[in-house]
Amino acid sequence: MVPRISRREAPSRPRVEGDREQEILDATIAVLIESGYDRLTMDAVAAKAKASKATLYRKWEGKAALVIDALMSQKTPLAVPADTGSLRGDLLAVFCGSGGLTDEHQTALLGSVITAIGRDAEFAAGFRERFIAPKAAVAREIYERAHARGEICDDVDLDLLTAALPGIVLHRMFLLGDQPTPDLIARVVDQVILPAATRG
Repeated sequence: MVPRISRREAPSRPRVEGDREQEILDATIAVLIESGYDRLTMDAVAAKAKASKATLYRKWEGKAALVIDALMSQKTPLAVPADTGSLRGDLLAVFCGSGGLTDEHQTALLGSVITAIGRDAEFAAGFRERFIAPKAAVAREIYERAHARGEICDDVDLDLLTAALPGIVLHRMFLLGDQPTPDLIARVVDQVILPAATRG
């Protein structure tokens, strides 16, 4: 016999999902771009989405969770490219394509939360796990494939090498004001990554 659910035990709040959820996530991105992460509040998002703050808390426990979900809803998937036959070809294919370093929308999203990574530990942990880790895994696979082809020396630290290209390009973008163009990425690959990978 199926036990009856009492009125107190029965779910009393509607779930936030589907189109309504996406409207709230879109509103979050709009507030994020307008104000930045530090000044974004649940009240501001609720006002932009024409929703109550209680509605937001039915789905998200706080600002960090909401913003990460909003960022993920905007994220362009980064896939391992077809094997071009060389490390250089693979790197240019993935980092100069959709979702890569030349994708202005993706880099704008990163720029909108860059200060939060250093100030909000909860946000930083979730952002690294859900937004950064999948991109790093794709890059790591490219380098491992190149190593298997014999393009990378056995004593090269793949963790350091994998982080070098985005690290240099994003440093130049956010600190020096250089836009991440295909030409810049090609120069970093040719002058830094390939010599480091094949040293000796």
